[in-house]
Amino acid sequence: ALRLVRSVLRVSAGVVPGSVRNGTRFRRVGARYVAPRTMRFKTQFNGYSLAFSPFSEGRLAVTTSQNFGIIGNGQQYVLDQAPGGELVEVARFETADGLYDCCWSEQNENILVSASGDGSVKVWDVTAPAHANPLRSFEEHTHEVYAVHWNQVRRDVFLSASWDDTVKLWSLEQGAPQMRPGGGPGGGSAPGGGGSLRTFAEHAYCVYAAVWSPQHAEVFATASGDCTLKIWDTRHNHSSLTIPAHEYEILCCDWNKYNDCIVATGSVDKTVKLWDVRNPSRELAVVRGHQYAVRRVKCSPHAENVVYTASYDMSIGMFDWQVAANGGDPTVKRWGHHTEFAVGLDASCLREGLLGSCGWDEMAYVWPVSGEPGAMGPPGNGRTPF
Repeated sequence: ALRLVRSVLRVSAGVVPGSVRNGTRFRRVGARYVAPRTMRFKTQFNGYSLAFSPFSEGRLAVTTSQNFGIIGNGQQYVLDQAPGGELVEVARFETADGLYDCCWSEQNENILVSASGDGSVKVWDVTAPAHANPLRSFEEHTHEVYAVHWNQVRRDVFLSASWDDTVKLWSLEQGAPQMRPGGGPGGGSAPGGGGSLRTFAEHAYCVYAAVWSPQHAEVFATASGDCTLKIWDTRHNHSSLTIPAHEYEILCCDWNKYNDCIVATGSVDKTVKLWDVRNPSRELAVVRGHQYAVRRVKCSPHAENVVYTASYDMSIGMFDWQVAANGGDPTVKRWGHHTEFAVGLDASCLREGLLGSCGWDEMAYVWPVSGEPGAMGPPGNGRTPF
């Protein structure tokens, strides 16, 4: 069974709403309309996660780890789309261990959370000076933290999922650890005498993902290496539902944004499955289209029938799962711009059809679904626009 442990390889200022022509959304530059530009950025370390800001249309975060996450430091990037359409670095936070995931606060546009290989959860303020970051370092997990996700309904809590087989519920306003002045890679917070509001400990193996329902404040889903998908309600002591969703490890999951009963799962078995939690005895659809494990799955924030995927076969996919449910070929589009594992993926909720990805090739891309991210000039690097 696949387990990424340490001994194994482990976007827009200046853009205004424009017109739509032949299915492509255009942005206005002066008095003329031009097609959305594909952007890319070169990171120093291997990419692991990418997340668009829920507040700022042109801002995104990219999480990276040195040496593929086996050993070494981590860097949390914050990137903005400059007026010319390029990605530029506006902040970078250094950590003593690799970083595997990130999410934005739904309360404060400047707060960002990272999942760390040392078992900690780092909280950053994008506008604060280096000596004031991280704002928090929650240090309860006993193994790597692999995923974090902020509640989009309640907005004051977030989840962390770990290789210690647990999921923890956190709040920046309750149970925060005692702080000391920051400084240096990974510095800023003393291990607190607590911090989490609750711990969920029913999985029998690594928890790779924990994702809040976009419609219900107390409900979330988890995906685990024990091959199960679990549905939880924080008002109850135990999980509400357990689905043996795949025969191999489940690496990711996401909720449908239009149907609060549908969850997508991605697995080492190369497939994405769609589940109706009201009738979990059989999947709604099986989406095939990758040659290796599906590392990320994202349900479109703009179309009920679309899922996006990132895979270890180095490709990004766009699929219509309803077509798969009816026995057809669900492939809408595929992109092969990465030259190593594609592991980070997000779809902007503020700009329809805008995608972002990152991978072990130390590249982050932002592009419209109508575009081809591989057809570009040299990338941005550091604080210099490309």
